[in-house]
Amino acid sequence: MDDFIHVVEIIYKGNSCYVPELYSDVRATFNPRRNSGLAFCDTALFVAYAKGRCVGRVAGIINHRANKRWNVSCVRFGYLEFIDNFLVAEALMEAVEQWGRDNGMNMIQGPMGITDFDKEGMLVDGFEYKGSAIDIYNHPYYPTFMEAMNYRKAVDWLQMQVSVPQNIPEKYTRAARYVRERTGLHVKKMTREEMKGEYGLRVFHLLNECYGHLFGFTPFTEEQMREFIKKFIFLADPEMIPVVEDTKGNIIGVAVTMHSLTDALQRTHGRLFPLGWWHLLKALKWKRSNHVDMLLIAVRPDYQGQGVNALFFDDLISIYQKRGIKRAETGPTLEENIMALSQWKPFNPQIIKRRRCYTKELSSY
Repeated sequence: MDDFIHVVEIIYKGNSCYVPELYSDVRATFNPRRNSGLAFCDTALFVAYAKGRCVGRVAGIINHRANKRWNVSCVRFGYLEFIDNFLVAEALMEAVEQWGRDNGMNMIQGPMGITDFDKEGMLVDGFEYKGSAIDIYNHPYYPTFMEAMNYRKAVDWLQMQVSVPQNIPEKYTRAARYVRERTGLHVKKMTREEMKGEYGLRVFHLLNECYGHLFGFTPFTEEQMREFIKKFIFLADPEMIPVVEDTKGNIIGVAVTMHSLTDALQRTHGRLFPLGWWHLLKALKWKRSNHVDMLLIAVRPDYQGQGVNALFFDDLISIYQKRGIKRAETGPTLEENIMALSQWKPFNPQIIKRRRCYTKELSSY
């Protein structure tokens, strides 16, 4: 397991765009006591060696809940890393493919994770941009090798960069005022106690409702919800997580944004100790980045297209201005999700990253 975790130090040595995950988080992902998703997933971890040195890794994942939901027999691959050597990549993928066949699977897809909050999608364009806390960074030779192994595109996700305007666009100010007056919808900011309690669970139930139709999504169990809340409560800034409610207190939508932790994570080198925790704490509390990650925006299906996003932007832009935030990067969004992508048009968005889920049919041999 140590080799599985630390091989990235060899693969990305000297790469200024790579952002490491905390090694403790990687280890916890495959620990049943720390990840309730393993209750409905089978996993197999593979590590490649050449001349006694670790040169690659991959995780095989069979998510039985996802397979049942989507009526497929699919093995996922994730945490894929390898040196610039096709034979290494081929050996790793053949190992996962055979493990999938041995367990009755007829298709393979990835990079995907155990849950939909795990990092997904191999970077295929935008290698010159730094990675982040929420997405995968990989070398340009990765997709070249995947295509040489006869993997093809299943779906693509796009990420955009937008500039924070000096003034809130009149379009959003006017729309937000109209929505508030006509419908009574309003922005609420959760307290940390609310996040940890029943209200936080209600937010996750909203995410299940909003994202249920998206590629590969599996609804979060309540146990998973509690694990995510416990894990991320330290990182959360309530002021930057607006929730939209109706007059009865029903949750209509949520936007989750946070100051970028890219530079801080790079300084940790994947380790919380001895000083990694200090770099993260400083980035969260005192020396905040002027770049924000817009992790997600979710609006209840029956309210989509009714101006709820205007309430989010009207609220967040003023906060960004107050905090000196200059630009924002969106989380990965499916390229076919036109409604989600079009919401950024007033901000002159620039597509900076494209990432891909690959797929391949598994023969029975």
